[in-house]
Amino acid sequence: SFTGHSVLGTRNNRSPQAPAQATRQRRRSAPMWTAAVACLRCRTHTIIGTRPVVDLTGQRLPLQVFPPPSLPPMTWHPLMRRLPVRLLLTGLTTAALSAPQGAQAQSAASTPVNDAPNPYRTVVGWAKLGEGRTWGSTSAVDIDKDGKSIWVAERCGANSCATSDLPSIYKFDAAGNVVKSFGAGLILSPHGIHVDRDGNVWVTDCACTGGGGAAAGAPAPTRGHQIFKFSPDGKLLMTLGAAGGGKDANYFWMPNDIATAPNGDIFVAEGHTSRAGANARLFKFDKSGTLLKIWGTFGKGPSDLDQPHALAFDSRGRLFVGDRGNDRILIMDQDFKILDTWYQFSRPSGIFIDKNDMMYVADSESGSVNPPHIAWKRGIRIGSARDGKVIAFIPDPDEKAPSTSSAEGVAVDAAGNIYGAEVGQKALKRYEKK
Repeated sequence: SFTGHSVLGTRNNRSPQAPAQATRQRRRSAPMWTAAVACLRCRTHTIIGTRPVVDLTGQRLPLQVFPPPSLPPMTWHPLMRRLPVRLLLTGLTTAALSAPQGAQAQSAASTPVNDAPNPYRTVVGWAKLGEGRTWGSTSAVDIDKDGKSIWVAERCGANSCATSDLPSIYKFDAAGNVVKSFGAGLILSPHGIHVDRDGNVWVTDCACTGGGGAAAGAPAPTRGHQIFKFSPDGKLLMTLGAAGGGKDANYFWMPNDIATAPNGDIFVAEGHTSRAGANARLFKFDKSGTLLKIWGTFGKGPSDLDQPHALAFDSRGRLFVGDRGNDRILIMDQDFKILDTWYQFSRPSGIFIDKNDMMYVADSESGSVNPPHIAWKRGIRIGSARDGKVIAFIPDPDEKAPSTSSAEGVAVDAAGNIYGAEVGQKALKRYEKK
């Protein structure tokens, strides 16, 4: 199918004398790079030359299409063995160097990262809500500016606060006792929580449980889909988004998480479903709440989003986005330019990065919960936000859970204790070094 076209060389332009049956098969089904390799079966072609790779129309092709790092061994013809070794190695090296960094990361992370050691012991029942008060689902946990007190947004003893008059936001001291609570009657489904540098508490209401997300044909909701900023004493300081939410030019629709940059800019991730037509966007506001930028569309491509579920900043000001539905973390600058893509932390529901750039990533939806990602275990993976190496893993003890299980939100205090907020088990667990 490449007759009369030079693929990667300056010599013989005739089509290679490849076996006819194999050529016909690849012509029907093989990707472009497979056909390019077939052309190189001719011993008079060189692997690296001065001409660009071209297709039948004369259009230039990206150099990295030949030979891809994942090239199946059966694609190579025995005649390739007669080519000088230095040319083969040069071609392989060139392809490896020119392959997109994200693609390399995906390839490297195709093997599940489940075997890192667990240096933590689990403490159940550390936080006490008070007599007669039981835990509801929670995905929202963060650390107070004092480094030792814990903030949690909890769903009123159930999985929604829609019909409850209980407070949904709690502050616990270092011993696990409630010292502050507020937010009664305001939030439908508390989902994400963030404590800023001034100690103010931000909470997202995703309205994604208890019927807050209106089904097709249902009346538009009049509550939920907002973000609230509170003072440490519980005074409402700011509200972002219209009650009942909105899509397209309006906002928000199922906001998942919020984070603030060192200069006070506000970043929001929205979209809590993978259904067709879902919203999946990132927002940037200035510290006064003025909208600066909206970025992102729903999809499965390298620059798409599918349930952007978690946000965190590292010490360099890079934004880490837990693109949960795509089983990856997108690393961005603050204008949403993608700098890198990591797959080794599995399916991220929650992300926390400490002052030393240690990163803690909660996966509550892999394994038995998600058959396409069944080889990956649920739990909390711990590693470096600088080089991406996973060094520890706290696994979910329930390997056969049928639905969301283990920590969905995660935070770490100044002493290194880890806190996991659990939707399925309706609990806040603490993990201490053994």
